[in-house]
Amino acid sequence: MFIFSFLSIPSISTNQHANNMESQELETLFKIMESMSSDQNWRISHPNPCKQTSSWLGIECKKSNIDNMFHVTRLDFGTNPNPTCKNTSTFPSQIFQLPNLESIFFIQCFKYIKTRITFPKTRILSLSLQQLSLRSNPSLFGSIPPQISLLKSLQILTLSQNNLFGQIPLEIFTLSSLVHLDLSYNKFTSKIHDQIGNFKNLVGLDLSYNNFIGSIPNTIGQLGTLQKLDLSSNSFTGKIPESIENLHSLIFLALSNNKLSGNFPKGLIKLQSLQYFLMDDNPMFIPLPVEFSQLKKLQELRLASSGYSGKIPSSYSKLLNLSTLSLQNNRLTGEIPVEFSSFSHMYHLNLSRNFLDGVVPFNSSFLKRLGRNLDLSGNPGLCFNPPEANGVYVGVNICGRNKNSSIIMPLKKSEASYGVMKSFFLMFVFCIMALYYLFFFV
Repeated sequence: MFIFSFLSIPSISTNQHANNMESQELETLFKIMESMSSDQNWRISHPNPCKQTSSWLGIECKKSNIDNMFHVTRLDFGTNPNPTCKNTSTFPSQIFQLPNLESIFFIQCFKYIKTRITFPKTRILSLSLQQLSLRSNPSLFGSIPPQISLLKSLQILTLSQNNLFGQIPLEIFTLSSLVHLDLSYNKFTSKIHDQIGNFKNLVGLDLSYNNFIGSIPNTIGQLGTLQKLDLSSNSFTGKIPESIENLHSLIFLALSNNKLSGNFPKGLIKLQSLQYFLMDDNPMFIPLPVEFSQLKKLQELRLASSGYSGKIPSSYSKLLNLSTLSLQNNRLTGEIPVEFSSFSHMYHLNLSRNFLDGVVPFNSSFLKRLGRNLDLSGNPGLCFNPPEANGVYVGVNICGRNKNSSIIMPLKKSEASYGVMKSFFLMFVFCIMALYYLFFFV
């Protein structure tokens, strides 16, 4: 239980009364500003920070209908045009004593002096806080304090690109109002607790680029409103849980660079809202699942470097919205499905470093549309038939040529001009030599 105690308050000026801002809140605000930024002398330059004629960028105030006073509702530090953070700044726990604060942003603020997320020993007043964003602070370290669970109104919690570590505290799972949770690019470890299923209102969950281990909890399927799930670049093991079929609102799913294996869940086809599926670099070692062909809204499918074998399902051609397909560095065999030439929205296609063979089924217009975004290299059995091969280079031989030959990119205009001049010069030399031979030896 926290005991409320007042901060020492200096004498109140007439200006402060004119601003209709409670003196204690004003003093707390000045202390925060002085500890965070040396851009200016805040007390002198902005004695009435909530007054429109003297307010500074990075602060927002609202007038309360309850006490008819102005209160700070938003503070924004670190990015232009907001106040910059000085080199000696550390995390100011006083922010939690601003009674009407709704949003706080510290971006690239804590760079030089190690600091932790701390809460005041006195009573926490910022119970209306809805957004807490601490991003790109290399000196912000330590664990997430369990007191964060006291912020019951919190909807957006962003703690990405810091040096936070340890476990996710169990108390955080009591934040039932949370809509977005981003803990990416830190050093969090341990397993993900089953209580993650408590986030019934969660729309975005990003735990990427950490050191989480163990299996993805089956309770993830309880997040029925989830639209983005990014668990990439961790050390998750086991299979994708069957409960994922319940995430009917899921649009973005990233599981790349983990240690996941085994068959995909049968209910995968129920993810009919899915547009992006990224699962590169996992030891799957199974045939490509045909179920992907039933996810009609897919725009991006990345399954590279995961040991997939067998043929590429021709049914993938039903994915008419597909713009990116990455299947490189696997063990795929057989021919490229001729139906792939009907991909009208395809922008990036990478089938390199497999064991594909046969004739490339793409016509010249398809090849020119993709250009360098098409990579078929590393498949010795593949070849192009002219004239489709003319003017493109995708690392594949022309059918009938030896293995050392390859398709050559068209010359640039300057190179082409040089080639013509060189040809004329050689013809001229040849004619002179022929005339010399006829004159002296015939």
